[in-house]
Amino acid sequence: MRKLNAQEDEKVADLTPMLDVVFIMLIFFIVTATFIKETGVEVNRPDTKTAEAKKTVSLLVGVAADSSIWIDKKKVDIRNVRPMMERLHLENPKGGLVIIADSESKVEKVLAIMDSARSIGISQVAIASEDK
Repeated sequence: MRKLNAQEDEKVADLTPMLDVVFIMLIFFIVTATFIKETGVEVNRPDTKTAEAKKTVSLLVGVAADSSIWIDKKKVDIRNVRPMMERLHLENPKGGLVIIADSESKVEKVLAIMDSARSIGISQVAIASEDK
Protein backbone atom coordinates (compact mmCIF):
# COMPACT_ATOMS: atom_id res chain seq x y z
CA MET A 1 0.00 0.00 0.00
CA ARG A 2 2.81 2.35 0.87
CA LYS A 3 4.56 1.64 -2.42
CA LEU A 4 1.44 2.58 -4.42
CA ASN A 5 1.19 6.03 -2.80
CA ALA A 6 4.84 6.77 -3.59
CA GLN A 7 4.23 5.99 -7.28
CA GLU A 8 1.18 8.26 -7.39
CA ASP A 9 3.21 11.14 -5.95
CA GLU A 10 5.79 10.73 -8.68
CA LYS A 11 3.15 11.03 -11.43
CA VAL A 12 1.89 14.45 -10.29
CA ALA A 13 3.33 17.18 -12.49
CA ASP A 14 4.31 20.47 -10.92
CA LEU A 15 2.77 23.26 -13.04
CA THR A 16 4.30 26.16 -11.12
CA PRO A 17 7.32 26.68 -13.45
CA MET A 18 5.05 26.61 -16.49
CA LEU A 19 2.73 29.22 -14.97
CA ASP A 20 5.73 31.39 -14.13
CA VAL A 21 6.88 31.27 -17.74
CA VAL A 22 3.39 32.11 -19.01
CA PHE A 23 3.13 35.13 -16.72
CA ILE A 24 6.58 36.36 -17.69
CA MET A 25 5.65 36.07 -21.39
CA LEU A 26 2.39 37.92 -20.76
CA ILE A 27 4.22 40.78 -19.05
CA PHE A 28 6.77 40.89 -21.87
CA PHE A 29 4.09 41.14 -24.56
CA ILE A 30 2.18 43.84 -22.69
CA VAL A 31 5.31 45.94 -22.19
CA THR A 32 6.55 45.60 -25.77
CA ALA A 33 3.18 46.03 -27.48
CA THR A 34 2.78 49.06 -29.71
CA PHE A 35 -0.57 50.68 -29.54
CA ILE A 36 -2.24 51.97 -32.67
CA LYS A 37 -3.26 55.61 -32.50
CA GLU A 38 -6.45 56.65 -34.21
CA THR A 39 -8.21 59.95 -34.63
CA GLY A 40 -11.72 58.64 -34.05
CA VAL A 41 -13.26 59.65 -37.37
CA GLU A 42 -13.34 57.99 -40.80
CA VAL A 43 -11.52 60.23 -43.28
CA ASN A 44 -11.32 60.12 -47.07
CA ARG A 45 -7.72 61.27 -47.55
CA PRO A 46 -6.60 63.06 -50.71
CA ASP A 47 -4.44 61.19 -53.24
CA THR A 48 -0.78 62.02 -53.80
CA LYS A 49 2.22 60.68 -55.66
CA THR A 50 4.95 62.01 -53.35
CA ALA A 51 3.92 60.54 -49.99
CA GLU A 52 6.56 59.71 -47.35
CA ALA A 53 6.17 57.59 -44.24
CA LYS A 54 6.73 59.36 -40.90
CA LYS A 55 8.47 57.37 -38.17
CA THR A 56 8.00 59.52 -35.07
CA VAL A 57 4.37 60.47 -34.72
CA SER A 58 3.08 61.35 -31.28
CA LEU A 59 -0.06 63.23 -32.20
CA LEU A 60 -2.81 62.54 -34.73
CA VAL A 61 -5.48 65.11 -35.49
CA GLY A 62 -8.40 64.28 -37.76
CA VAL A 63 -10.52 66.73 -39.73
CA ALA A 64 -13.76 65.20 -40.99
CA ALA A 65 -15.69 66.10 -44.13
CA ASP A 66 -17.92 68.44 -42.11
CA SER A 67 -14.71 70.14 -40.81
CA SER A 68 -15.15 68.81 -37.28
CA ILE A 69 -11.84 68.22 -35.49
CA TRP A 70 -11.08 64.92 -33.75
CA ILE A 71 -8.22 64.23 -31.34
CA ASP A 72 -7.86 61.00 -29.37
CA LYS A 73 -11.27 59.72 -30.55
CA LYS A 74 -12.99 62.84 -29.19
CA LYS A 75 -14.61 65.67 -31.09
CA VAL A 76 -12.80 68.88 -30.16
CA ASP A 77 -13.83 72.50 -30.58
CA ILE A 78 -11.32 74.69 -32.45
CA ARG A 79 -10.72 76.71 -29.25
CA ASN A 80 -9.63 73.57 -27.38
CA VAL A 81 -7.30 72.22 -30.06
CA ARG A 82 -4.17 73.99 -28.85
CA PRO A 83 -4.47 73.03 -25.13
CA MET A 84 -5.24 69.42 -26.00
CA MET A 85 -2.35 69.20 -28.48
CA GLU A 86 -0.06 70.80 -25.92
CA ARG A 87 -0.99 68.21 -23.30
CA LEU A 88 -0.49 65.29 -25.71
CA HIS A 89 2.77 66.74 -27.03
CA LEU A 90 4.21 66.88 -23.50
CA GLU A 91 3.78 63.09 -23.27
CA ASN A 92 6.13 62.61 -26.24
CA PRO A 93 7.98 65.82 -27.12
CA LYS A 94 10.19 64.17 -29.78
CA GLY A 95 7.27 63.09 -31.97
CA GLY A 96 5.56 65.10 -34.64
CA LEU A 97 2.03 65.90 -35.71
CA VAL A 98 0.10 64.25 -38.52
CA ILE A 99 -3.12 65.89 -39.68
CA ILE A 100 -5.52 63.45 -41.29
CA ALA A 101 -7.85 65.73 -43.20
CA ASP A 102 -10.75 64.67 -45.38
CA SER A 103 -10.52 65.86 -48.97
CA GLU A 104 -13.87 67.67 -48.45
CA SER A 105 -12.81 69.50 -45.25
CA LYS A 106 -12.12 73.22 -45.08
CA VAL A 107 -8.53 74.35 -45.47
CA GLU A 108 -9.01 76.99 -42.74
CA LYS A 109 -9.37 74.26 -40.09
CA VAL A 110 -6.20 72.51 -41.25
CA LEU A 111 -4.27 75.80 -41.23
CA ALA A 112 -5.57 76.62 -37.73
CA ILE A 113 -4.32 73.23 -36.49
CA MET A 114 -0.94 73.82 -38.15
CA ASP A 115 -0.66 77.29 -36.56
CA SER A 116 -1.50 75.84 -33.14
CA ALA A 117 1.16 73.16 -33.60
CA ARG A 118 3.82 75.67 -34.56
CA SER A 119 2.93 77.93 -31.61
CA ILE A 120 3.51 75.11 -29.09
CA GLY A 121 6.81 74.10 -30.68
CA ILE A 122 5.91 71.15 -32.89
CA SER A 123 8.20 71.50 -35.88
CA GLN A 124 7.35 68.22 -37.63
CA VAL A 125 3.90 68.73 -39.14
CA ALA A 126 2.60 66.49 -41.94
CA ILE A 127 -0.71 65.96 -43.72
CA ALA A 128 -1.74 62.35 -44.33
CA SER A 129 -2.65 61.26 -47.84
CA GLU A 130 -3.37 58.14 -49.88
CA ASP A 131 -0.42 56.90 -51.93
CA LYS A 132 -1.30 56.41 -55.59
